[in-house]
Amino acid sequence: MLYATSAAGVALAVRAVLVEPPPLWVAAIALGAYLAMLILGVTFSRFSMFADVVTQGGDDARGVALTFDDGPDPKSTPKVLDLLDAAGAKATFFVIGHKVTEHPELTAEIVARGHALGIHSYAHERLFSLRPPWQVKRDLERALDAVEKATGDRPVLFRAPIGHISPAMAGVARDLGLITVGWTARGVDGWSGAKPDTVARNLRRHMRDGAILLLHDAAEKGDFVPASVEALPAIVEAAEGQNLALVRVDDWLAAEAAEEATA
Repeated sequence: MLYATSAAGVALAVRAVLVEPPPLWVAAIALGAYLAMLILGVTFSRFSMFADVVTQGGDDARGVALTFDDGPDPKSTPKVLDLLDAAGAKATFFVIGHKVTEHPELTAEIVARGHALGIHSYAHERLFSLRPPWQVKRDLERALDAVEKATGDRPVLFRAPIGHISPAMAGVARDLGLITVGWTARGVDGWSGAKPDTVARNLRRHMRDGAILLLHDAAEKGDFVPASVEALPAIVEAAEGQNLALVRVDDWLAAEAAEEATA
């Protein structure tokens, strides 16, 4: 889609040079359409316009991947870990670097309990997608260093703050060897007014093999406990009712890599 729009813009520019400039209204519409396309590409990562974003498991993926953003938090993350342990479930946590620095033991505990870690940037700036490449690189490297210091392992998974991915972010992520992960559906639980039953209902509709579901184990800002904590038992029950295991995102990626290696 981006290539087609860019090609159309180049064709219009060539015509303007070789034949005649287009009417002003035509140029304005073309420019507006191109800018709108760029904004859509940044805002909706599932389009994979600037990066190859993993939004679901492959065709052979089995189970559902629960993912949790914005932790770790000593108040709410242990509750999520206990609920997952009770269900025999595994998940993927996309952690914020500065919170990892504040709570390294809790970060290590997430790994010790058998879950996967990815980074969710260091500072979680809401305008992160507007940052130049050097600032993006500095932030992501700080997040990677924080997790490696806390756990001994360097993550390879990355989820962009609020899911917005710019060309600069995509390029830096590739250079750092990171796999960008999005989601199939989200619980919309990251604000203080979210209701647990609504969160569970949002996700039950998307329970199927290969789905990546977005939840939060901590508030982005503030000290409220996300509605996902109270909703989690109902979400687990819905998965069990459909005989869907709750798995880590990287398990799917490892299986796909192994299959490609033997193909």
